[in-house]
Parts: sequence; C-alpha cells; structure tokens
Amino acid sequence: MRVVAGERKGMPLKAIAGTTTRPTTDKVKESIFNMIGPFFDGGTALDLFAGSGGLGIEALSRGAEKAIFVEKDAKAFCVLQDNIKKCRYEDYVELFRTDASRAVKGLLKRDISIDYLFVDPPYHKKEYYDLVQALEQGERLAKNAIIVCEHGVEIALPDSYGKFKLTRQETYGSTIVSIYRANGEEGE
Repeated sequence: MRVVAGERKGMPLKAIAGTTTRPTTDKVKESIFNMIGPFFDGGTALDLFAGSGGLGIEALSRGAEKAIFVEKDAKAFCVLQDNIKKCRYEDYVELFRTDASRAVKGLLKRDISIDYLFVDPPYHKKEYYDLVQALEQGERLAKNAIIVCEHGVEIALPDSYGKFKLTRQETYGSTIVSIYRANGEEGE
C-alpha cells in the first residue's frame, strides 16, 4: 500500500495485519480519486472506518486541508496513527478511536462541513451506510460534497441520500464503489 498521487506520492503505508480490516487496494484507490478529483483545492475529508487511513491520507496528499479519521479497532488505530505520522500530517487531522455511529453523533453536534465522505464499513454491516443519511439530514455535508461508498456486490445502496444522487458505480471484483454528488451533478 502506498500514497498514489499528490504531495506524498509514493509514500509507503503500513497495512494492518490480520483479517479484521479490508484495505482499499492502490488500484481501487487510484480509480476512486480519478473519478472524484483527482486533486482538491482544500476542504475536509471524513474517513469513517478508516483502517490504516489510506483514503483520508490520499485526500490530504491530493489537496484536502483537513481529514477526520474514525477507527474503532485498536490495532488498526495504531497503524493509522503511524501512517499519519510517517506522512507528517499530524497537524491536519483529527483522530477518533470509537464506533462510527458514536463519532457521527458527535459530528452532528459540531459546526462542521464535510466535503469528502469516505464510507467503507465491514461489508456485512449494511446498517452503517445509514450514517450517510444521518450526516445529510444533519446538514454536515457541504453543498457540493462527494460521497464515496465501498460495498460488497451483495449490498444494494439507495439511488440517493437526500439531495445526493448516485452518479457513478464501478465494480472491482467483489467490491463496488458508489459515488454520490449533490443533485447528481458530475462536476462542481
């Protein structure tokens, strides 16, 4: 695993040992960012179910000014901290070692605007995709936010989350990447 592009391009990232997480491969990560970016002019990324932090770190490398990482697993959280330190992004991140549902409840109480939302929960936990709806209804997603959901082929996500419409869906083996944008618009 590595940072694919941007200011930290080529930086190797630690992976998490074991089977408790499923890191996004470099190929899928590159495809995601080619579809949504590929580069950003500021903004805040929220990486729910961050694992080793590959998606949030990639967003920072490509120009996001801040990233919020949420990871419950203790081993994954340690790897996430190491990767952020290795990439020298400590001053640009918020880290939460907690359940994603609890983190979203906390974010709903803050005055925050999320520009890039990455949702990649354990595939058998379909209910976690409801957190997208909670953030949308709580008006924590920026007007032109981009939502990226990774899910198994057996999971069917809705055509929209409020004003955010499904604009693109790509399949990579047993993984589907679904991208949502405000009112279904491809550009900003």
